[in-house]
Amino acid sequence: MQSSRPHALRRWTVQLCLLMLLPLSLQAAPPAAIKVLRLPLEQAETSFDPVRADDVYSLRVLSHVLEALYHYDYLARPAKLVPLTAAALPEVAEDYKCWTIRLRPGIFFADDPAFGGKPRELVAADYVYSFKRYADPALSSPRFAEWLEAGILGLQGLREEALRSGKPMDYGREIAGLRALDRYTLQIRLAEPRPRFAQWLAGNDKAGALAPEVVQAYGAQIGEHPVGTGPFRLAEWRRSSRLVLERNPGYRERYYDAEPAPGDAEGQALLARFKGRRLPMVDRVELSVIVQNQPRWLAFLNGELDLIEVPGDFIPKAVPLGRLAPHLRQRGIRLYRSQKADVTYMYFNMRSPALGGNAPDKVALRRAIGLGLDVAREIRLTRGGQAILAQSGVVPFTSGYDERFRSESGEHDPAKARALLDTYGYRDRDGDGWREQPDGSPLVLEIATQPDDFSRAQDELRKKDLDALGLRTRFVTAQWPEQLKAARAGRLMIWQLSETAVNPDGQDLGMRKLYGPEAGSTNLSYFRLPAFDALYERVTRLPDGPEREAALHEAKRLQVAYMPLKYMTHRIGNELTQPRLQGYRRGLFSQELWHYVDLAP
Repeated sequence: MQSSRPHALRRWTVQLCLLMLLPLSLQAAPPAAIKVLRLPLEQAETSFDPVRADDVYSLRVLSHVLEALYHYDYLARPAKLVPLTAAALPEVAEDYKCWTIRLRPGIFFADDPAFGGKPRELVAADYVYSFKRYADPALSSPRFAEWLEAGILGLQGLREEALRSGKPMDYGREIAGLRALDRYTLQIRLAEPRPRFAQWLAGNDKAGALAPEVVQAYGAQIGEHPVGTGPFRLAEWRRSSRLVLERNPGYRERYYDAEPAPGDAEGQALLARFKGRRLPMVDRVELSVIVQNQPRWLAFLNGELDLIEVPGDFIPKAVPLGRLAPHLRQRGIRLYRSQKADVTYMYFNMRSPALGGNAPDKVALRRAIGLGLDVAREIRLTRGGQAILAQSGVVPFTSGYDERFRSESGEHDPAKARALLDTYGYRDRDGDGWREQPDGSPLVLEIATQPDDFSRAQDELRKKDLDALGLRTRFVTAQWPEQLKAARAGRLMIWQLSETAVNPDGQDLGMRKLYGPEAGSTNLSYFRLPAFDALYERVTRLPDGPEREAALHEAKRLQVAYMPLKYMTHRIGNELTQPRLQGYRRGLFSQELWHYVDLAP
């Protein structure tokens, strides 16, 4: 009896030879590597409920999970507003008081158990619901004043009705200012003309849509379970430590496209390289909270981060004289350097008995503090020279900004500061070297700060400056989220913050922080001045043009005269990327970024 093994061997050999002759396209390909983008967060997040979140770090994450009706073209310079979930730009009527927006059908929320296993399409009613949430008194949104200031008809009344009744706010009650005319049509009516209201509907972090089912399912924990229509979804969260976003597998077919200016060589090159690529181009984004500058810098040098903004104290080593250091260039690391549309500022609590209010002696004290701070030295020593002096709160690339404008906010004049203090009665009466208040009571300036190296370096400089004026200081140290809570409650006397413009309107960042009705929310200084409020409301109604620019200029003069804020710097960004990160460009008025970049194998 003959063995069958030789025949089996021959058959196996023939099959193997035939398989090797098959076209490569028909053979199984190895699985593609998962593309993981690794980034730092410079401070801990707070919440991922857009109604409660008010810090740049939480909002940066939300910008990639939720989606607004509009956003800014990634490559366009100057900024250009374009539809995101909307089908087109708004239809405007009634002298900028009626705005009608049509949604693009076929956009779905990321899968979530709250939807019961069924696909959930985005509809106009979701935006109505999401915008109403800002008015819900049970949520105590720190951003409600912004939405109230937008002038949406009926929004304030809806809130007041809930407050009067003591019952949960009735989201089902229709109001004149927010209506879903049909499944895909949203109409917003305003009390006053707002020529730039379309910008209000941009910004995924503020104007992104949530589904009522998700909010109801998670209740008070909605800040831990954001579910949107965006390119990513939150997959993992270890509070104040690590966050992971994953590609939203149900994200619609959206492709890389933009409109860079014809003379924009960088933008045109990015468009030529990536146009038509499906978004997002990475599969996963891992975020590590690294507060201290040195560990964050070392993590980048070790290849653990793909992108970093160079901390000020490392600028001399990384970007000497504004150029990438040779040892970094040899590693293929790239530098992206640009002026930011931002401002850093020190605010004074107008409710503080020591320095608040608009009485001449209190204004003189705030002005003296501002004049005594050597911001140019701070730029040189703590920011590596990578900033310009701020003369007002109106920032570069926005309306009302004039690089030729000069004000006392940009001055350093200790002699003038001491003269102001002497004139208004701030003198050292007991000979201990420290000035007292005009009534002879002690004067101590309490400055809020954070326990990181950068803050400590700035605190040392400020103490030295204020010591030279005879002003006693006490630094109150806490983590950034805790300081923000205290600031909203009006418990901090002095604190430094920074803000980045989210649209090209100079009023938004340059004036809103001082608008009286927003005291305690955007207006953390609790500044109130009827003349300024009237000017703010006039600027809101005016169309773009010379008259509005002149009004913005007048607002800057009032800011400096009363000094509720000491404007410090407009920062220059120096971002470094690892060789494998491709397609990076700093966004203008947008935090959207992570789905526009790719990673080389």
